[in-house]
Amino acid sequence: MTIEQEKQRFRELVWDILEREGVTREGAPRHIPAFSGAETAAERLAGLDEWKSAEVIKTVPDTAQLPVRVRALAEGKMVYMAVPRLNAPKPFYFLDPATLNESPERAAQKEIASAIGRNVEVDEIRPVDMVVIGSVAVNRSGARLGKGAGYSDIELALLQEGGRIGPDTVIATTVHRLQVLDEPLPESEHDFRVDLIVTPEDAIWCDERRRPAGIIWDSLPQGKIAAIPALAARQSAVTRPD
Repeated sequence: MTIEQEKQRFRELVWDILEREGVTREGAPRHIPAFSGAETAAERLAGLDEWKSAEVIKTVPDTAQLPVRVRALAEGKMVYMAVPRLNAPKPFYFLDPATLNESPERAAQKEIASAIGRNVEVDEIRPVDMVVIGSVAVNRSGARLGKGAGYSDIELALLQEGGRIGPDTVIATTVHRLQVLDEPLPESEHDFRVDLIVTPEDAIWCDERRRPAGIIWDSLPQGKIAAIPALAARQSAVTRPD
């Protein structure tokens, strides 16, 4: 079994459990689960000192993290979200609560955010205090599995290379407790680990930090590089002769 097949095995296992236990909608696309209790997990995250002190949040457009985006904007935090599939030359949306004409509840919706957010390049992003991502499965060491497309890894690698995240940036995920596994999860060279897991019941700090230094080009098919303008531009800059 390849590492990708092993990752998919764990994804299927967790999706099956969530559907069986009724904490996500049966028959929904098997992506990042929109789990029951997401609002409570966001509330627990917001009670932590690390959240309270954060001014700049990078988050994902997944439904499971909608309550996180709403709370961030309601509390006056600046929010960055990735363009779907990073398929724009400026691959992030910037939501500044000081200038928004929509309520936090509306502005945080991914369809609204894409319409009202300002597209920015990596070097336009302010230093990020906290990253909040979605996961399919995670363990207490911080290893995680996303939906399998690899975009979260690329987003963080771009931010890492651009100096927008650093050692003090907290990488968190909000999940249902059934998504937290006690066993090792398969990891590839380009995978990162989270520092913090927040469920409706607990905040779990992980003690085995792992952050790749940046883009690992050998792990990316050329077709994916070509489809992501920010990657294609970086590859051209790296290979361009002096």
